[in-house]
Amino acid sequence: MPNLPGALVISLDFELVWGVRDLESTGYRKDLMPTRQVVPRLLGMFQKHDIHATWATVGFLFFDSSTEMQAGLPELKPKYENGFLSPYDNLSKEVGENETADPLHFAPSLIRQILNTPHQELGTHTFSHYYCLENGQTVKDFEADLRAAMKAAEKYQCKVESIVFPRNQYSKEYLDVCARNGIKTFRGNESLWFRTPSKRSEHRQWSRRIMRVLDAYLNVSGANAFPQPSDGYPVNVPASRYLRPVSRRLRVIEPLRLNRIKHSMREAAQSGQIFHLWWHPEDFAENLEDNFAFLEKILSEYAALRSLYGMQSLTMGEVGNKTRS
Repeated sequence: MPNLPGALVISLDFELVWGVRDLESTGYRKDLMPTRQVVPRLLGMFQKHDIHATWATVGFLFFDSSTEMQAGLPELKPKYENGFLSPYDNLSKEVGENETADPLHFAPSLIRQILNTPHQELGTHTFSHYYCLENGQTVKDFEADLRAAMKAAEKYQCKVESIVFPRNQYSKEYLDVCARNGIKTFRGNESLWFRTPSKRSEHRQWSRRIMRVLDAYLNVSGANAFPQPSDGYPVNVPASRYLRPVSRRLRVIEPLRLNRIKHSMREAAQSGQIFHLWWHPEDFAENLEDNFAFLEKILSEYAALRSLYGMQSLTMGEVGNKTRS
């Protein structure tokens, strides 16, 4: 048996429409309203299985009204070469008055549910769903965005210490900004060429997309479990697997994807390593029941591994605390 028990880390990118608004030009727009049901249901399932999870939340979602949102905007805003990436130009046209009138741009009630649920960590997904590797923006713009996100969380008496970078875009200079602003952990990318941080145009290359799908169902890249971090600031808590939503078109091979995840978790439990699973609550909005049934099987496997090997459930912040202790 390893000296340290293995751990399951779960992180969620909570963004609602802020995470997909720039994809509408390609005809991509989810029906996001069911996400309002997904979040409390996930919290209930996490309580049932004693799951610790990190909710990386877009800063725009924290506000109670459009007036409060306008007052909380960062002083510097990114000037992307692709202007459609910025949410700021059309705020007055796109955003309603409050959560009741516009439940896809505001989520204070859901954030409070997260904070009121045991063992849940509220992290940041930046203020504006910020893209660190896109042309036109600067490191100073990012720092202003990060500080706005952390300030927005203050009214919840919450100190944000973990970050998940939108579209997994980051580099060392952005990590340095995080470190000097009190961010202690970040979710790094898998050490795979088709998962490396990249601009939107590169991330959507067919070669990368095909490999990501194949790796979800077949053992292309191994378990992607990783050793307990021993240093770093902020501490890298890298992703192991993206929990893809259930595909009805691929229903016949979905058991392969489940077994891929379960085998990786077991390897982490047996070797004292960490398996980091992540997804968006919005991913469950379509095929709601199928996605929750799939997750239930994963969490039941975790319960078995906890009994057999002492596997733990940890937030990103808890991994960072263990590293620094």
